[in-house]
Order: sequence, then C-alpha cells, then structure tokens
Amino acid sequence: MTDFTPLDPARLTAQLIRCPSVTPAEGGALVLLEAVLSEAGFACTRVDRGGISNLYARWGMRGANRSFGFNGHTDVVPVGDFAAWSQDPFGAAEVDGWMYGRGATDMKSGVAAFAAAAVDFVRETPPDGAVILAITGDEEDVAEHGTVALLDWMAEQGERMTHCLVGEPTCPDVMGQMMKIGRRGSVTAWFTAEGVQGHSAYPHRAKNPMSALVTLMARLEAEPLDAGSDHFDASTLAITTIDCGNKATNVIPARGTATVNIRYNDLHSGESLAAWLQGHAAAVAAETGVKITVQVKSSGDSFLTEPGEFSAMIRKAVQAETGVTPEYSTSGGTSDARFVKDHCPVVEFGLVGKTMHQVDERVEIAQIHQLKAIYSRILREYFA
Repeated sequence: MTDFTPLDPARLTAQLIRCPSVTPAEGGALVLLEAVLSEAGFACTRVDRGGISNLYARWGMRGANRSFGFNGHTDVVPVGDFAAWSQDPFGAAEVDGWMYGRGATDMKSGVAAFAAAAVDFVRETPPDGAVILAITGDEEDVAEHGTVALLDWMAEQGERMTHCLVGEPTCPDVMGQMMKIGRRGSVTAWFTAEGVQGHSAYPHRAKNPMSALVTLMARLEAEPLDAGSDHFDASTLAITTIDCGNKATNVIPARGTATVNIRYNDLHSGESLAAWLQGHAAAVAAETGVKITVQVKSSGDSFLTEPGEFSAMIRKAVQAETGVTPEYSTSGGTSDARFVKDHCPVVEFGLVGKTMHQVDERVEIAQIHQLKAIYSRILREYFA
C-alpha cells in the first residue's frame, strides 16, 4: 500500500458546481475531471460528438476480464429564476452542513463521489481488472451524443464494462432507501388535427379539429394500458397540452394540436404503443372526418436488470454503510441507464434527490462522504 491523501469528494463536488455546465455547455467540468483522473493514472479520452463533450477514463488494461464501470453526467438544468436563489447557484456555498448549487444533487456530487472512490481504490489496492468512468455532458438535454456516443466509441475501440453503476440520485427521502434495477420507457406523441374553419354560430358548416382531439384524448386517457407487472407499476399516460392558438372566440379553428407522454413498463415497447396511438387516431379521424396525423418519439424502452449477484452486492454495500436495506425499484423517469443496459448489466444508486432541479438545489455534505464510502465498498467487493 502506498501512502496518499484521499480525494475529498465534497471538495471535488464544490469544484464541479463552480463549473457553469448548463446543458449542453461543458463549463470546465470535464476538463477538471480529466486532470484529476489523469494524475491518478487513468487513461483519459475525450469522446466529443455533435457539439457535446464526453469523457472516458480507464484504469487498468483494455479488455480486462472484470471491468467495473461508473456512469454519470456533469451537465445541469438551467438555473431558472436567479433572484429566487438564496445562494449563488454556481457558488457551492456551504450553509449548516449543506452545499448549495445547481447540480449539487443531480448529479455532480454523485460524479465526485465515484471519481474519488475510484481514484483512492486504484491507488490503495490496484485491482486485477479495470475501473472505468464514462461521464457525459448530455444527459439533461436530448441525450443523443452523450452516453450513446461513449458506448459507440467503446464498441469501436474494443473497450468494455462488465458491469456498470449509474450514480443518479435514487433515494426519495433517506440515504440508502432505494436503488434502481430498471426504468420505465418513455414515449411522446404529437397529434395534429386538420378540419375545416368556420363560424362558431354555424358549426355544421365546419369540421372542428378541437372536438376530434378532445374525443381522442378522452379515449386515450380512459383506456388503462395495463395493471402493472412483476417489477413495474402500471403504465401511465398524461395529456400535456391541447392547443390551437386561436384568439378569436367566434371562430372554429382549422387546425389543432395535442401532446401526450406515456411512461410504460415491460409489457410494452415503443413500437407497440405507437401502433396503439395511431390506431385510436385513425378511428377518431374516420368518425369525425377530421384528418389526424401522429408523430411518435421513444426516449428508450423499459428495461430490467434481473435481481441477482450484482444487485445483491450493491444492496449489501449500501446496507453496510447506511444501516438501510435499499428497495429494488423501477420508479421515476428515464436515465442513461437505458442506454447502458444494451452494453452490460446496470443498476443505479445515489443520493437523496429531493431538491434536484429546484431553486436552492443542495446536498447534505455528510451524504457526499457517505456515498463515496458506499462506492468504495462496492469496488472492494467487486474485485475481492
């Protein structure tokens, strides 16, 4: 064992928060991490694509039989109302044991914790295998050139993780409360209805696209998609907008639009839901004489990493450091784990996420150190 000064994850979190990396800007965050990891002996490669900055860092031999990977992001959502913040959103102020700043929870603290754990681990007990960090600057935006670009590059270069942990905040209220073994899929559908404009006093001379859309939305909302599955809650559909931009009160518009978002479980796919949506739209169009077109975009299918040795190891490490046994969950929105799951088995575990994306986003400083301890224990167990 070589003497070294452990890397302080709270200090690194503060340094990252001070990088204004509002998606898709890099803001200096990946430059900072590359310097820290290179100094610790990681081979670092910038995998930038489509104007997005990404960082791949590996300690150990390429193609090792066991390669543990961490995945996370340094881009953050916009600040919002700057005046509403009690602290500078890029100042990393420490107040009563909390650190304030955009990305403090989602997820610069998680990245700092796994980077610090990885650096200390390879310095203290160099493993028989590889430790990989795949960090993107495009998780909060469209996510087309972030983790996807990293995985594409890895495939081209013969780089591979045998297992991966995504450091997103996963705990609703208490540290250690929950880990994600899967995620629901997400589909968004945009409907455009084209009718015949007319005077509202003579509706029989018009074809009202809004009436057709209201009928369609009501049917979609009324029909349950499913009752849930073994590891997932029931799928949900939410109407997010119905609009025509009509400012006149006595005119039936010629055109209207509506949007729905579906969060779905493993009983469906993006393709099957697109067909279901288009079928309902065609039926309403035939009944009303209003032309309805549908554009559907899938942000990723649902997935599940079946509970087994890997998830049990993560759960055991969390319990050992927190005294709490995490629940296996598939709740919440999407994450980049939806891309990693095609590469290797993946689970997610991170901090309490109560304040993510909020004004005065903040993280309990003690939890950053606790998270590093959890990740360090996971590395020791994985390579034991």
